[in-house]
Amino acid sequence: MYHARLILAFLLLAGALVPIHAATEAAPSLRNACQGFTADAFASPDCDAEMAADPQPPVAAIAIDHGTVAGYTFMRVIAAHPVQVLSAPGGGRVLHTIDAGFNFITPRSVREGWVEINPGEYVAEEHLAYVQPSLFTGMFIQAEPPRPFGWILKHGYASDRPGGAPVQTPEMKVTRYTLTYVYSTVNVDGLDWYLVGPGKWVEQRSMGLIKRVARPEGVGTRWVAVDLYEQVLVAYEGDAMVFATLVSSGLPNWSTREGVFEVWTQQINAAMSGAEGLPDYYRLENVPYALYFDGNISLHGTYWHDGFGYRHSHGCVNMTITDAHWLYDWLGVGGSVYVYYSRAY
Repeated sequence: MYHARLILAFLLLAGALVPIHAATEAAPSLRNACQGFTADAFASPDCDAEMAADPQPPVAAIAIDHGTVAGYTFMRVIAAHPVQVLSAPGGGRVLHTIDAGFNFITPRSVREGWVEINPGEYVAEEHLAYVQPSLFTGMFIQAEPPRPFGWILKHGYASDRPGGAPVQTPEMKVTRYTLTYVYSTVNVDGLDWYLVGPGKWVEQRSMGLIKRVARPEGVGTRWVAVDLYEQVLVAYEGDAMVFATLVSSGLPNWSTREGVFEVWTQQINAAMSGAEGLPDYYRLENVPYALYFDGNISLHGTYWHDGFGYRHSHGCVNMTITDAHWLYDWLGVGGSVYVYYSRAY
């Protein structure tokens, strides 16, 4: 497996949910000077010139939806044992317990080491920790991209050749969530290496790539493609790419199902739980902007992790709150969802 990837405030910043239109500009003609490289021949002046002439994909970042993100103040239950919920701070009777697992609560107030999680329900603060929703956002695609592009997934250093060791110098540093073109691909010992800038190669597990996919039969005008291999989502208006972002789909034991689906309902604020009595028990309050497309499996916003680009869920497709809000309004009920693997794990 080469890709191991693993209340609500409606104050919106200007531009956060601006309407967009399908990209109509044609892709610029390419000299393809960066093609045909090998593990032994992996650079040329013409390729360097091509990269200098076209350094960035034709995209614009969606504005962070600070108003809505700020409304998601949650605390995770971090205790490894069941936590008692009491009727009064520091005393009172035990109302119920929260089992150990992946559980979140909404803090209503905090005083003297006790957190009110619901009216008249208190949990010791020592068992809880605040979580900060991710501020990562996807990109509006303004013109047809002439080549693959994607996001760096790991902080680290690029190599100076495909298959080479990282070069730990400042100019070779790469940063998570940086968007970049892929100018060339060279396979070394079964792993693809991507040229992302002059003399800078990164290995495939360090990137989530956006790849155009043909529109499947039966999908509507507005549809999204979820690539389970790359852990990316692309929104299409007809055959034109209009938006792209990183996502987190189901973990191996809860893989997101492939196929063509239709959004059958949407819920702006959903409660989700599962795996009761098991080590992976989870309980999530106020899951934002859920678009249900395969039974109880949905595309939805996520406040509890910043692991986008890696599989992370029990089958749903996790997105940042900003991205999910935009998609919720743009796609809606009846929108088509195509879930597929661009390559086999």
